[in-house]
Amino acid sequence: MSDLNRKFRERINFPIDTPITLENVDDLLEKTASSLPFENLCTISGELNALSDDYLFEKIIQRGEGGLCYDLNGILYLFLKENGLDVELVRGSVYVPELGGFSPTGRTHAAILLNDEDKGYLVDTGFGGNLPLRPVPMDGTEIHSPNGEFRVKKEESEFGDYFLEMKLKYKDLDWRIGYAFDSREPVENISDLTEMKNIITEHPHSPFNKKPLLTRVTADGSMVLSETSFTYWKEAGVRKEEIDSQRFKALAKEFYNIELK
Repeated sequence: MSDLNRKFRERINFPIDTPITLENVDDLLEKTASSLPFENLCTISGELNALSDDYLFEKIIQRGEGGLCYDLNGILYLFLKENGLDVELVRGSVYVPELGGFSPTGRTHAAILLNDEDKGYLVDTGFGGNLPLRPVPMDGTEIHSPNGEFRVKKEESEFGDYFLEMKLKYKDLDWRIGYAFDSREPVENISDLTEMKNIITEHPHSPFNKKPLLTRVTADGSMVLSETSFTYWKEAGVRKEEIDSQRFKALAKEFYNIELK
C-alpha cells in the first residue's frame, strides 16, 4: 500500500483495507468533505508554489491542511487513481448569481470525472459548501444527498459541454447552475492546474484572495467561517454569529482543525 493510499485513508478516517468502488464512493465523499476543509489561507498568503503530486501530499496529508478546488480535487483524484478507478481531472467555470454570469476568472474550477462500466459521473469535493457528496451521473439523473439535490445537464457553453445544477438543502427552492465544465479537454497532469492556482491567487476579481474563508460540509449541514462571522446551516435552521479575531481563531481550531497564529 502506498503512503498516499494509507495516509489519505487515515486523514479522513476511512477503513484501511476496504477497496474503493463506485458503491462506497458516497461514504468516501462524505468523510472527505467532513475531514478536508475548503479554505483559502495559502491563497491569502500569496503562496505560488507549483502544484504537483508531492506538493499536494505535503500540504493535505503531512501538514493537515485543506485547500481550494485544485488542492482538494487534486488529492482526491490521485487517491482514486491509486486505487484503480478510471478518473480524470476537468476544468470548469463557476456561475456567480450576484454577477448574473460566470466568474471573471474563467475556467478556474477543477473537478473529477469518474468512468465506471461505461457510465460517467461527476465527482467534486472542492466546491465549498455546494458539494454533492455523491457521484453525479453524467446522464442527467438527479441525485439526493445530505447537502441537497444535484444533476448534470449536457449543454454547450463557452466553458464546456456540461453544467452542474444544484438545489442546496436549507438554501435553495429552485434549481440553479453551479458551474459549467468541459469533458472533452481533460487535465493531463496535476502540474497543469498551477495556472488555475496562479489566477485564483493573483486575479483582481478572484473571490478567494481578499479575506480568509473556511467551509465544511457535514452529514447534518454546512458551515462557513470568515473573519467577522460564523454561519451554520442545519435542519434546525441557520445560525449566524458575529465574531472577532480571537473567536475566529478558536472556531478555526474547533471546527476546521486549523491552528492560526
